[in-house]
Amino acid sequence: MRFLRRSLTGLFLFAMTLGLLAYAGLLVRDAVQARLSDEPRMPEREERVYSVNVVTAEAETLRPVLTAYGEIRSRRELEIRAGASGRIVALADEMDEGGRVEANQLLARIDPADAEAARDRAEADLEDALAERDDATRALTLAEDNLAAAEDQVALYDRALSRQRDLADRGVGSTTAVEEAELQTANARSAVIQRRQAIAEAEARIASSETAIRRARLAVAEAERTLADTEVRAGFAGTLSEVSVVEGRRVSESEQIARLIDPEALEVAFRVSTQGYARLLDGDGELQRAPVTVRLDVAGTDLVAQGTIDRAAASVAEGETGRVIYARMERAPGFRPGDFVTVAVEEAPIDGLARLPATALDASGTVLAVTGDDRLEAVPVTLVRRQDDDILVDAAPVDGREVVAQRTPLLGAGIKVRTVARPEAAAPEPAEVEDLVELTEERRRRLVAFVEDSEAMPASAKERILAQLSAPQVPASVIERLEARIGG
Repeated sequence: MRFLRRSLTGLFLFAMTLGLLAYAGLLVRDAVQARLSDEPRMPEREERVYSVNVVTAEAETLRPVLTAYGEIRSRRELEIRAGASGRIVALADEMDEGGRVEANQLLARIDPADAEAARDRAEADLEDALAERDDATRALTLAEDNLAAAEDQVALYDRALSRQRDLADRGVGSTTAVEEAELQTANARSAVIQRRQAIAEAEARIASSETAIRRARLAVAEAERTLADTEVRAGFAGTLSEVSVVEGRRVSESEQIARLIDPEALEVAFRVSTQGYARLLDGDGELQRAPVTVRLDVAGTDLVAQGTIDRAAASVAEGETGRVIYARMERAPGFRPGDFVTVAVEEAPIDGLARLPATALDASGTVLAVTGDDRLEAVPVTLVRRQDDDILVDAAPVDGREVVAQRTPLLGAGIKVRTVARPEAAAPEPAEVEDLVELTEERRRRLVAFVEDSEAMPASAKERILAQLSAPQVPASVIERLEARIGG
């Protein structure tokens, strides 16, 4: 009985085990089939949002600025040349490089001994010609008196001939007496002719003496000019350059000894592209008298002067492009001919422009504007000008919209962004503290000597830089600029 009960219990347990295994196999099969038949479920991911700096594009009237580089020149220069050859016996104290002279000031004197001797000889020749004319005038007066006496004598002989003929007709006189009277009359008339010839010769002497006097006076004037050429004078007030003479040196005629430059009559010559030149023309094709700003970097400070466009070059040199424009400068202290400067030309104002950072524009001519749902949209714009780090574009497509200031490869149309105002548009940041350097005494003396000896630096700039150099610590940028100019 016990065996049967245990056998039945074992059979029951075995049956339950088989049933559970079968049920488990069905569950596994159903799970695998459900897994294979169901679509894969992807985990939900959040959209990435990028932070971008934006600026607001606003339509306004702007004056584009054309930037070019040019050279300072003087509109008034004079080559000072020796008018005569000889040895220089005197020089003005200002006859040095950079010397300031006044108009008609005596600069140099060439030995005048030969010129004075030539003038004295010419004056002596003039006196001889005047004396010859006086002698010829007196000879003419005597010849006229002799002619008058000869004509009176002819009249007497004519009356005597008439009496002899009357006596001969009455039979009282002789034929011989008549012939003698006729001969005397003929001789008297011959004497009149000789006197007239003497008058003609005297008049010819006077005319010849007048010609000699004119020649002598021309010789005197030429000698005086030659003597005046021994004095070299300044044609106008200005500054001397390229002085190449010393006292005692011999110079030849027309040899250049210096150059006189008027530092007040300066102009700047700069080259622009043909496209830029076309923008400076008015409706009649004439070059506008546009204002210009000339800037020169001098040892840590900027010299700035104003001017006005005056003219353009008449032709383009071979192998060159663009146009050369000349602008007259107004009062420009510190500038010197030969300075390399930056020129900014203000063009005519243009309506409907927007100023954007240059980094906002891509190569295809589009900018990224922010839509109402904070997504980016590519907007095509028309580039009008480039101004340093900014661009001027037609404001119509982006007027009043926020535009991405810096394009990156990660940004594109449709991307969701979070806008951040540009640092320039936000509250102004505190000025960056400049690095200060402590100088050794030898280095400080070297820089001070360079500043004090600089002729191109204006007095105000010298005072400012010397004050900085006298401090215990000096700005590093000032030291770098000064040492770059003196090769240190």
